[in-house]
Amino acid sequence: QVQVVESGGGLVQAGGSLRLSCEASGNIVSIEYMGWYRQAPGKQRELVASITSGANTDYVDSVKGRFTISRDSAENTVYLQMDSLKPEDTAVYYCKVEGRSNDWGDRFGSWGRGTQVTVSS
Repeated sequence: QVQVVESGGGLVQAGGSLRLSCEASGNIVSIEYMGWYRQAPGKQRELVASITSGANTDYVDSVKGRFTISRDSAENTVYLQMDSLKPEDTAVYYCKVEGRSNDWGDRFGSWGRGTQVTVSS
């Protein structure tokens, strides 16, 4: 009913930059929350950055000062600008979107399929 698609991943050398995009589509009345998560081999999935409908943002300590999350409400899109990348940032990055799907108060929570980010030293 709601689809989430990430893009922008790839290969980059340490110190470089990437910009990830996440677009939600389908039966969407409003979006309340959008977040970027990542999962590296052998590790648990962790929250990287999130943004609410009120534009409040949160970041995991390891990316503060390097990553920036932003949104375009008109296009149901969220971005993650990643600067000064480190090999430790290598992971599959997933986008999660939560909100309302109709006028009767039904909610949705949808995940994208992920995009690979690889940082070489």
